[in-house]
Amino acid sequence: MPETKMIHLKIDDVELSVEEGTTILIAARKAGIDIPTLCYLKDINEIGDCRMCIVEVEGRKGFATSCIQKVEEGMVVHTHSPEVLEARRVILDLIISNHSKDCLTCIRSGNCELQDLSIKFNIQNIEFEGERNIHQIDDKSPAIVRDFNKCILCRRCVAACKKVQNIGAIDCINRGFESCISTAGDNSLNDVDCTFCGQCIEACPTGALHEKDDTQKVWIRLKDKDTFTVVQTAPAVRAALGEEFGMPIGTNVTGKMVTALKKLGFDKVFDTNTGADLTIMEEANEFIHRFQENKNLPMITSCSPGWVRFAEKNFPDLLDHLSTCKSPHQMFGAMIKSYYAKKYNVDPKKIFMVSVMPCIAKKYECSREEMEVEGLREVDAVITTRELARMIKQANIEFTKLEDSSFEEPM
Repeated sequence: MPETKMIHLKIDDVELSVEEGTTILIAARKAGIDIPTLCYLKDINEIGDCRMCIVEVEGRKGFATSCIQKVEEGMVVHTHSPEVLEARRVILDLIISNHSKDCLTCIRSGNCELQDLSIKFNIQNIEFEGERNIHQIDDKSPAIVRDFNKCILCRRCVAACKKVQNIGAIDCINRGFESCISTAGDNSLNDVDCTFCGQCIEACPTGALHEKDDTQKVWIRLKDKDTFTVVQTAPAVRAALGEEFGMPIGTNVTGKMVTALKKLGFDKVFDTNTGADLTIMEEANEFIHRFQENKNLPMITSCSPGWVRFAEKNFPDLLDHLSTCKSPHQMFGAMIKSYYAKKYNVDPKKIFMVSVMPCIAKKYECSREEMEVEGLREVDAVITTRELARMIKQANIEFTKLEDSSFEEPM
């Protein structure tokens, strides 16, 4: 193995050595020096478009874009000189000037990278000289909402869709001032190969992409005394919800979550693990029949609606290999509105079934045609972990101080 060549440089008076090929941005981070970024996503979107990460390199004219500029021997870099800070402020001013005016009412307010940078650079009272307003809002999809006026053209969503998910449902279309992130033919996400995986939402630094908010629909039912509200939570939610309330990453908050759901007004709180147990038994039974008949093998699980849609759009010839079983939360919803309703003498028409899921594709799944039986939706609404956290905050519940309680047993 050839010996790795080390490059010696100085960043903000800090001398360090890094491997050849390292960018200034990564070298600075290794030295504990913060350089702001917007369009940058490590190994996914390293294109230097937004220019927020510019730095000054001694002996060179202009600024270097640190996320793509490789280090060189003896390089002396200044990341926060007055000139660099002023240039970043001008860049950020231009980005925000083309951004939507309604940042304070944005669903990402308080958790937005653009907002964080505007606070850091003290940019206030922006004067808007017209708006791009190429589009308004695409909310045709049951899972994802696109607000074009909040897009800053960082292309992080495009990179996540292409390089991570290998879907390529979105890209930059048009040219110049008319450029925007959209789909082939400028269609809704609902009408292209989007699988509603939600990785574009995770990559978006602003509120241009976000899950469709179904909390209002749930609030209305919770306040209706004639509605029997039931909620189920996926296992992943209990390990992520605590982060929304400042708790360490991965903290298991099962007991507090159940208590919070009861305080919100749900009549029954169940664990989706019950539905997962049913799914395992049903899929095992189906596999045995297929194996005995040597038909449609191998059998592939159908638990993920994103995967099902991907197969439908890209590999329709393989659909016979998918299990005919519904996903755990849909199977559980069907059980609640049939077996459970009959056992406890509850009118299934009065049951409102809510699923708390980590995956926004579940919003799409519950709206599929086959998820309705005799005029009743097996699951009436799907909310994400983030949406549940917002509801808890709206109800002024001090989550971290809640006592633990347990799920109810549906059987």
